[in-house]
Amino acid sequence: MTTYFDHRETMTHEQRKEYYDRSLSQMVELGYERSKRVKKIFDQHGLAPADIQTIDDLERLPVISREELVEMEAADPPFGGLADEQAEIERIFTSPGPVYEPHLSFDDPLWARAYHAAGFRRGDVVLNAFTYHMVAAGLTFHGGLCRVGATVIPSGSAGTQQQVQLIRDLKATGYTGTPSFLLAIIKKAQELGYDFRNDFQLKRASFGAEPLAPSLRRLFEEEYGIDTYQMYGATEVGDIAYECREKGPWHICEEVIVEIVDPETGRRLAPGELGEIVVTRLNHIFFLFRFGTGDLSSIVDEPCPCGRTSQMLSGIAGRVGDAVKVRGMFVAPSQLKRVAEHFADVRFQAVISRSGHRDTLTVKFETPSPGGEVQALMERFEMVFREICTVKIDAITCVAPGTIGENAPLIVDERSWK
Repeated sequence: MTTYFDHRETMTHEQRKEYYDRSLSQMVELGYERSKRVKKIFDQHGLAPADIQTIDDLERLPVISREELVEMEAADPPFGGLADEQAEIERIFTSPGPVYEPHLSFDDPLWARAYHAAGFRRGDVVLNAFTYHMVAAGLTFHGGLCRVGATVIPSGSAGTQQQVQLIRDLKATGYTGTPSFLLAIIKKAQELGYDFRNDFQLKRASFGAEPLAPSLRRLFEEEYGIDTYQMYGATEVGDIAYECREKGPWHICEEVIVEIVDPETGRRLAPGELGEIVVTRLNHIFFLFRFGTGDLSSIVDEPCPCGRTSQMLSGIAGRVGDAVKVRGMFVAPSQLKRVAEHFADVRFQAVISRSGHRDTLTVKFETPSPGGEVQALMERFEMVFREICTVKIDAITCVAPGTIGENAPLIVDERSWK
């Protein structure tokens, strides 16, 4: 039977909307009163706190990119005028830029939802391989593990041989860090003569900071018996979303309001449409409204078998600069890679051009399949492409084998805007 971190994870749609709207309204009132930057932004846009009372009202505020946040803090250190200067701040983290981030209050269950959903509990001994130096990662992940009752080994960025020793001597049952570093630890253990699956007790891992490739997940789970989970966040706003036992779309944390927006306009997009992840974290210290992460995703607005009722993210489809907009919809190279996974013997390239005032999407299609099978294959390709990319192909052109080079880009934009 599924257990949840707290009751908020199973709120009804109406309860969640009321909770978000009430919390946002309180944050706006406090931010306008205690943050000179928030007051300036509101005044510049002709807004009063009463104008931002619901999630829908957030569209009236600008999206703040990381580059803009760096500029704000450089002009008015340390927090760009976004923090309550009278607040008691327990610690301050830094990230490249630099960006200074006041630690969120201890009543915020930072990362605990992700670890709870991944199955970490009291009795687990977890190796925390995120760095503890200056940046938020090590200590905030440490706090999340403590909130679910786990014992933490703060190994940080120690070398792989020392990590192997810690896992062995302290009988670690879990790992949190990047997937690539866990693989390096496993390889080191094998070099030292250990059988990782049978000689160690590590059976659960929760990853962040880099993607978990499907092939690497299969390796961890099938070869080494490690149950794997992903969690997603940003140093400026903390945890954003996480996987549950279903390992499908990522549940959005209850402490953040997530919008998927058109990065060019800041306009909110409908569920299923690809856009930039924009986050407002509900807290009473750092009033960063509508932070643009630069990551691309889409909202999945459907029930999850695990019983959590939050909206979900479809995963990370890439960065804003990697995507191309076609007839108002973004198409990212990572989406095309997902399409390619369905067609092992097909090489293709999406070409965007312009006909009059309309974008045209043509796909060059290269396959060694016999002639009689190509038409059916192309029809299935069109269906999968539209399902993943949400954009209809205008034409598919079969090309001779060898036409599309092995390292050719998956998407080419031939449009000229002169």
